[in-house]
Amino acid sequence: MEPVVPILLVRLAFGAPAERPPDPWFGRDKAAHFAVSAVIQMGVHAALRSGGLEYRAASRGAGVLTFVVGAGKELWDRDHGGHPSWRDLAADIAGGATGAVVVRQTRP
Repeated sequence: MEPVVPILLVRLAFGAPAERPPDPWFGRDKAAHFAVSAVIQMGVHAALRSGGLEYRAASRGAGVLTFVVGAGKELWDRDHGGHPSWRDLAADIAGGATGAVVVRQTRP
């Protein structure tokens, strides 16, 4: 029996898998991911600098934490019935990078 036949039988018996909701590149959700990541990056960087770290170390630490929060949110979505998205993670990374650029433009 061809492998396609069992798959067709399963689909006929149980229906097609549920379609995922659309995940546009631009929209309210992506804007929220972007903004929250930018705020995390800038806030953590400022806190680390206030704690005495050099610029580079504070920037790296803030970047790591920003990424961990974004990736953690997607893992949470995956494990708790949400909709994990690589596009959400891309928006998180873009927001974190933008936050780092904004911090770089400010004076200590």
